[in-house]
Amino acid sequence: MLINDLIAKSFNDERLSQKEIVSLLELPPSSSETYRLFAASRELSARLSDNHAEVHAQFAINLAPCPKNCMFCSFAVKNGIFKGSSKISPEDAVTAALTFEQNGANAIYLMATASFDIAEFCDYGKDVRSRLKPESRLIANVGDQEIAGAQRLKDAGFDGVYHALRLREGSDSEINPDLRLQSIRAFREAGLIVGTCVEPVGPEHSNEELADLILFTAAQQPAFSGAARRIGIDRKSVV
Repeated sequence: MLINDLIAKSFNDERLSQKEIVSLLELPPSSSETYRLFAASRELSARLSDNHAEVHAQFAINLAPCPKNCMFCSFAVKNGIFKGSSKISPEDAVTAALTFEQNGANAIYLMATASFDIAEFCDYGKDVRSRLKPESRLIANVGDQEIAGAQRLKDAGFDGVYHALRLREGSDSEINPDLRLQSIRAFREAGLIVGTCVEPVGPEHSNEELADLILFTAAQQPAFSGAARRIGIDRKSVV
């Protein structure tokens, strides 16, 4: 199928097949077809969002080795990058959130490692929520939760969560993929909006894998979705 046909299909709100998505992923980066696809994507995104952008900003509540051992994560215990644990004060969390808000962010993300206590995390959320503008979104980026944890987040003032079924979940991580899906359902049941992403994309992932996860994220009907590549870090810069 020609690129124009696939673009027209998307503008008609028709779901692309896995084979069609693979054909788009196979386009050469600098081809005219790719630039046509970029332009169409930008137009469709502007149409769906009424040409209004959100500015998302995230900071970490804690730094610690994480026992979930995701191969692609610098916090994984087995990667040996982060040795000790630390956390910021509630006052510093409020200051960071307000600084982001004052600089134009309208969605503030609080992030913690997967084993961070959810009750303590929610206490941070309550402090931050009490100081943000009512219209600012407060989003949690935390480990998997059952309905009780999800409800804690909602009660603490969080509007939503970022949660993703990552590429090769269960083989490149020690997290059962079903647990990720159960968490997404719990978040929704608690009344939280859910954003997700196709991530962390690396050179080892085939176009077929990427297409499968694109279709999965679309099927979840998230508040937003996108793609994130894996970014290497310099071990010398980690303290």
